Amino acid sequence: MAERKYDLGSAELEVLRVLWDEGPATVREVMNILHRQGRQVAYTTVLTFLTRLEQKGFVGSDKSDVAYIYKPKLSRDRVQKSRLRSLVHQLYDGAPGPLVLQLVRQGKLSGSEIAELQALIERLDAKKK
Repeated sequence: MAERKYDLGSAELEVLRVLWDEGPATVREVMNILHRQGRQVAYTTVLTFLTRLEQKGFVGSDKSDVAYIYKPKLSRDRVQKSRLRSLVHQLYDGAPGPLVLQLVRQGKLSGSEIAELQALIERLDAKKK
């Protein structure tokens, strides 16, 4: 079965992040959280994004009450993996190594991230032997 591609605009992703971080919410709750994050968006704009996200299969809604409650249908991990695979194919011809090297060279990694990266490298080396 082919891997599903999860295409999202940046504003849609921002709304979806609210649901991932805060859990199920109404349109007004999502809008208020975005306002607290410094993103001034209208109620109707948030409603449009949630409607699009629902049509694309990213969120579901409970319509049993006056205010619909929206919740993510796909995990953050699943969407991240799909989008990362797409990025690797677009920019690195499907080879993840150059992306990893570029991220390590340019990024600042915490001590725990370095330790995790070292452990991953050791596991990969052990598999090759």
